[in-house]
Amino acid sequence: MAVDPMELVDKAIADLEARLGLQPGQSINTNKNNNKKQNNNKKNAKKQQAKPAAPPADQPEICKLEFKVGVITKVWNHPEADKLYCEEIDVGEESVRQIASGLRPYMTTDDMLGARLLVVSNLKAKNLVRFKSHGMVLCAKETLEDGTERCEFVQPPEEAPIGEVVTFEGLPKPHPLSGAQVDKKKVWVNCAQNMKSNDDCVATWNGHAFMTSAGPCKTKTIKNAQLS
Repeated sequence: MAVDPMELVDKAIADLEARLGLQPGQSINTNKNNNKKQNNNKKNAKKQQAKPAAPPADQPEICKLEFKVGVITKVWNHPEADKLYCEEIDVGEESVRQIASGLRPYMTTDDMLGARLLVVSNLKAKNLVRFKSHGMVLCAKETLEDGTERCEFVQPPEEAPIGEVVTFEGLPKPHPLSGAQVDKKKVWVNCAQNMKSNDDCVATWNGHAFMTSAGPCKTKTIKNAQLS
């Protein structure tokens, strides 16, 4: 007696339904499992994107700092400190940075307002006479023959976009540390003594020029001077 193939198929389906605990004709819902897998994949992708690349163990000290192109949008005298200015500086972030600088002996508010400059942007915030300063501006200073001092900003080229992170000629891409790490490891102290302007007024660290996409960062006139 010939066996109907469809009967065999129906029997196999009935056996499978029984093993899976399904009612006759009930479909298997895989959407829940698929959605769960998709959500897990998205979470893993986000974790991979959020995880920053580990900095090289042998990266130069200067590459642990972050210097951003900025512009001073507001400046006023610190109400409690004769040598300090308070500034608001646009460095391409969601909000402006408030920074205090000891530049009142060297510059007027007119000199300051609208000035393009470099901001050391990964320093730990500090209170300077009850004003919280979120970074510092980079300047060159020299002592004249009569004993007086003068100071100039290290300036990026006019074409350099606000917020651009400075690189260093001949060195790998910077991997800035957190403010807490910079403070703990004394990165600024280790770098400061080797930051100078050269014969062409170009800002350098150990001879490596501070660079933007539009060219090197320079002082106006101060050569061979310490940067701070």
